[in-house]
Amino acid sequence: FDSGEILLKGKKLKIRSPKDAIREGIGYVSEDRKALGFIPELSVKQNISLSSILNYSKTGFIDEKKEEKASSKIAQQLNIKASGLNQKVMNLSGGNQQKVVIARVLMASPSLIILDEPTRGIDVGAKQEIYSLITDFAERGLAIILISSDMPEVLSMSHRVGVVGGGKMLGILDRNEISQNKIMKMIVEAKGDE
Repeated sequence: FDSGEILLKGKKLKIRSPKDAIREGIGYVSEDRKALGFIPELSVKQNISLSSILNYSKTGFIDEKKEEKASSKIAQQLNIKASGLNQKVMNLSGGNQQKVVIARVLMASPSLIILDEPTRGIDVGAKQEIYSLITDFAERGLAIILISSDMPEVLSMSHRVGVVGGGKMLGILDRNEISQNKIMKMIVEAKGDE
């Protein structure tokens, strides 16, 4: 980062790596799931446990039964459709690949999840499942930062909207202020100031 600070639950964080972020309770779902979200050649189980693998290993060896039990539980909770936990992630549908990535983040027990374009490239049915999961996470008390260029997604899923343009925060709208017109007005005014 160029400037500023990161505060989570009132605590100032110093994050220099993904490992630091995971340790501090921050999970991230990349907008490019195929390049950055999962390892295609690995199984569903291996991808799900990737961020929390230390929880399933002792003296350098993975306790596969413990890993499988935890992965199976979260795969069922997220309704991941696969032939089994050993199926390679590259052979799943886009929506199920995305759910595997979300499962990986959840396995690390985050208190904040950053979802960057979480429904890009998935079908309508899978989108609804992802929206349902996001709503469930929020109801369970997880903080969620949803980054999206999909206006209907922003309007329907947000409690507050921060409008960003040109690398700057253009403004924040509370739930009762959120509308497509107000968001577009902020963007147009910012472009006029350039």
